[in-house]
Amino acid sequence: MLRAPVWRAVTALAVIAISLILALVSAPRLGLDLRGGTQLVFETRDSPTVKADSAATDRALDVLRQRADALGVVDPTLVRSGERRIIVELPGVLDPRQAAEVIGRTAQLAFHPVLGGGSDARGEGDARGERVLRDENGGQLRLGPAAITGDGIADAVERSDPQRGPGWWVSIDFRDAGAWQRMSGAAACEPVGDPRRRIAIVLDDEVISSPPLDPSVPCRTGIPGGSADITGSFTHGEARDLAVLIKGGALPVPLTIVEQRTVGPTLGAAAIDASAKAAIAGLVLTAAFIVAVYRMSGLLSTLALACYGLISYAALVAMGATFTLPGLAGFVLAIGMAIDANVLVFERAREEYDQGRRGLKAALDRGFRNAWSAIADSNVTTLIAAGLLFWLASGPVKGFGVTLAVGVLASLVSAMLITRVLAHAVIGRVGPRLSGLGSPGAVRTWLARRNPQLMKAGRLWLAVAGTLVAAAVAGLLARGLNFGVEFTGGRLVEFATAKPLSADVAGQAVSRAGFPSAVVQASGDGVTVRAGGLGLDDVARIEQELERQAGEVTKRSEEFVGPSLGQELRRNALLALGVAVSMQLAYLAVRFRWTFGAAAVLALLVDVTVVAGMFAWLGKPVDGIFLAAMLTIVGYSVNDKVVVFDRVRELWSSRRPFVTAVNSAILQTMPRTVNTGLGALFILLALMAFGGDSLRDFALALVTGIVTGTLSSAFVAGPLAVWLARYDRKPPPGPPVKRRRVSGAMV
Repeated sequence: MLRAPVWRAVTALAVIAISLILALVSAPRLGLDLRGGTQLVFETRDSPTVKADSAATDRALDVLRQRADALGVVDPTLVRSGERRIIVELPGVLDPRQAAEVIGRTAQLAFHPVLGGGSDARGEGDARGERVLRDENGGQLRLGPAAITGDGIADAVERSDPQRGPGWWVSIDFRDAGAWQRMSGAAACEPVGDPRRRIAIVLDDEVISSPPLDPSVPCRTGIPGGSADITGSFTHGEARDLAVLIKGGALPVPLTIVEQRTVGPTLGAAAIDASAKAAIAGLVLTAAFIVAVYRMSGLLSTLALACYGLISYAALVAMGATFTLPGLAGFVLAIGMAIDANVLVFERAREEYDQGRRGLKAALDRGFRNAWSAIADSNVTTLIAAGLLFWLASGPVKGFGVTLAVGVLASLVSAMLITRVLAHAVIGRVGPRLSGLGSPGAVRTWLARRNPQLMKAGRLWLAVAGTLVAAAVAGLLARGLNFGVEFTGGRLVEFATAKPLSADVAGQAVSRAGFPSAVVQASGDGVTVRAGGLGLDDVARIEQELERQAGEVTKRSEEFVGPSLGQELRRNALLALGVAVSMQLAYLAVRFRWTFGAAAVLALLVDVTVVAGMFAWLGKPVDGIFLAAMLTIVGYSVNDKVVVFDRVRELWSSRRPFVTAVNSAILQTMPRTVNTGLGALFILLALMAFGGDSLRDFALALVTGIVTGTLSSAFVAGPLAVWLARYDRKPPPGPPVKRRRVSGAMV
C-alpha cells in the first residue's frame, strides 16, 4: 500500500534535483530580440549553371560562415532552414547595411586581367568572355575572362605594421601559386600607369578593387610564392571588409534577402525586464488567488508551481532552446495554464468529499484519478496548437511554440507528481477546513442552491452568439484586418526620438525622404514607419529627416520581410488555423462523439471570429504574435470544452436525459472554469501592464479569447450539443461499472 507514494516521492525529488542542476550549470540562450543584433534570412536562387538544391545551399552556408567569422562577430549563428533558406544571426551587429553588404554579397568572386580602358559601362560581354565594368573609382575597364576564381583563394586578412608606416593593407594567399604568378607576370609587362598593368577583383559583376602592380614586379616573372598584398589608404574597417569579401570566395548560387530583423540592445533589455516583472506579478497574484480559494492545498500547489517553473526552465536550457520575446510570453502564460490541472484535481476532490466518500486522503486520491482523463485530453489539444506553431510559424514565434509545449509537459509533472506527493504528505494531518477540500466552495454552493436550467434558454444563447459573430464579420468586411509587415512584406522601422513628434510632423519628414505613402505612427518618444519597397539606404534618409525635427534619433528595431515570404507566412497562418480546427475536430470525434466534436469546434469558431473581429474594429496589427495568440486560444478553448464534455459523458446514461446531463455537467465544471480562467487572467493582466505594445496586443487577444471561450463552453457548445444530439443514433453510454475494492494488508 505504501509502495506507490514512496516511488512517487523519489521520482519527484529526482526530477527537481536534476532540474536544479541543469538550471545552475546551463546558461540560457537569448534570441536576438532580447540581446540585440541582426538576423538575416537568405534564400538561394537557381543560377544558369547550378540548381539551388540542399547541397548548393550547404556550400553557400559554408561561405557565409567564413565571412561571418572573418567579420569578427562574436558567437554568430548560421543554420540552413529547409532546402533553400539560410538563417544568419549576428549578435551585436546593429547596422543591417553592413551585414547585408559584407556577409550577404551574392556574387561569384573572380580575378580578371585588364585589357584596357573601356568605351562604355554596359557590362555586356562578347564571345571571347570580355566585358566592360566600372572600377571602384567610377572609371571604365575592359576585362578579359576570369583567370582565378574565388575557389582559388586560400586566405585573405587585413594587416598593419608600424615599421611599414601607417595604414592598413590586405594580404592574400592563393591556392595555385603558379596561376597567380602567370597572371601577375603578364600584367607586369605593361608600362607603369597603363590600365593593363592592373588586376581587377570582381564580385557580383562589380569591381571591388583593381590595384596596379608595383613597378618592382618584373615582366613575365610576376609575384612568386602564391601571395600578394593590396596596399592603399585603407582604414581598418575598409581593409577588413575587403578581406572578408575576398576570403568569402564564390557562392555557388545567388542569394536574396527575404527577411531581416534588427533589434537594439536597450529594447531587448527592456523586454527581459518587462517579462520578469510580468512573471513575478502574475505568479504572486495567481499564488494569492489559489491559496485564498484552496487554502493548504492551494499553498502546496503554489510550491509545485514554483517547481514547474524550475522544470520548464531546466528543460528549455537543456534542449538548447532560444529564449525569444514571444517565448518569454509563453513561459509567463504557461504559469497560468499550469494551475489548470491542480484546479481540476482539487475540484474533483471537493466533490468526492462533499458526497461523503471516506476521508480527505481518499477524496484526494479519487480526485487525481477522476481528473486524469480531462487533464490528458485538454493537454493534448494544447500540444496540437504548440506543434502547429513550431511547424508553420516563422522567427521568434517558433520559440513560443516550443515554450508552450514544454510548459504543458512540465505542468503535467508538476500537478500529477509533485502536487500529489506534497498533498499526500500533508492532507490528512490537517482538518478539512484548513485543507481547502472540506467545503464545496462559494461558486459550487451558489450553483447548487440556485440550480439554473441554462439549457432551457439554449436558443437565446445561440442568438446572442450569432449577433456577436455578425458584428465581428461586419468589422472584418468593413475595416479588414491590419496585416503586419510579416504577412504583407515590406519594412517596419521603429525609431526613438529625443523629443516627441506628432504623427503629422513625422509623416511630413518621411514624405520629404521620398515615401509619402508610408504608414507612419507616433506615440511618446517613438516613431514607427512601415512601407513596401523601403531599402536600407532609404531608412538612413528617413532617419536624417527625423533628426532635423526631433534632434537625436536612434533606431530601436527594424524588420524586413520579402513579398514572397510574406505571402508564404500569410498562407501558413491560415493553414495553421485550418489544420488546428480540423485536428481538434478529429481528436474530439475520436475521443468522444462526433456531435461533441462538432459542437466544440463550432463554438471554437465563434471564439476565433470574435477575437479577429475585435482586432479588425480596433485596427490592431495582425502578425506572428497574433497567430500565436489565436492558436493558444484554440488550445485553451478546446481545453474548456473537453472538460465539460468529459463530465457529460460521465453523467449521461439511459436513465438520465441528455439535456439534463449537459446542464449538470456545465454547472459541476463551472467552479473549475471560473478558477482556471481567473488564474490565467491574472497572468495576462500582468503582461498587459508590464509588456510592450506587441505583448500588450497579445495579452488583449488572449483575454478576449479566454472570456469568450469560457462563455462559449456553456452557452454555445452546450446548446449545440443538445441540438446535434437528435442526429446521433448512437445510444448513451451505460452506467459505470463499480469495481469491488479488496482491502490489502501489510505483511
